[in-house]
Amino acid sequence: KLFFKEGIAPTNADRRVYLIAPVLAMFPGFLAFCTIPFGTSVTLFGRKLPFQLVDLDIGILWVLAMTSIAVYGVVLAGWSSGSNYPLLGAVRSSAQMISYEVAMGLSLVAVLMYSGHLSFSEIVAAQDRVWNVVPMFPAFIVYMICAIAETNRPPFDLVEADAELVQGYMTEYGGTKMVAFLFAEYLNLLVVSLLAT
Repeated sequence: KLFFKEGIAPTNADRRVYLIAPVLAMFPGFLAFCTIPFGTSVTLFGRKLPFQLVDLDIGILWVLAMTSIAVYGVVLAGWSSGSNYPLLGAVRSSAQMISYEVAMGLSLVAVLMYSGHLSFSEIVAAQDRVWNVVPMFPAFIVYMICAIAETNRPPFDLVEADAELVQGYMTEYGGTKMVAFLFAEYLNLLVVSLLAT
């Protein structure tokens, strides 16, 4: 239904930034998703195909960097609308995202030290004896709390201001631009869930 809504923009909006902010919110989620492994590999017609789009040597650092870049889409969406309420929502949302990223990064340091690698394929291979969640259960709990807060799930969904008339940073967005923000939110939810797995 949202795809068929009329695409309007506020009169005070900075048009270029207003249009590019949903793309900036979605793009880091796709880039982070590319590094997550889904299995080892399969051989088809004599060619080995991995179940991972890109196996970076700095896989976890790449995902953390992409989740950090997603803050820019949120801030620019609130600022470019030309209204005070989306700007306040963007400040609330970015403050929550930045504050929980520190604890999320520190909880992942335990996994890096235990496995001795930054690559996702090497971290998965290091779990052949025992899953990382067993020896690092407190770090896993910290990561899950941070992941819930990072993706604005309840009880950390205060940034969307459900009790108010405005919806936070995407108040002035509708139609496909709002779909882009919602898609980015659920894509980030999928990325942090796959990272926990």
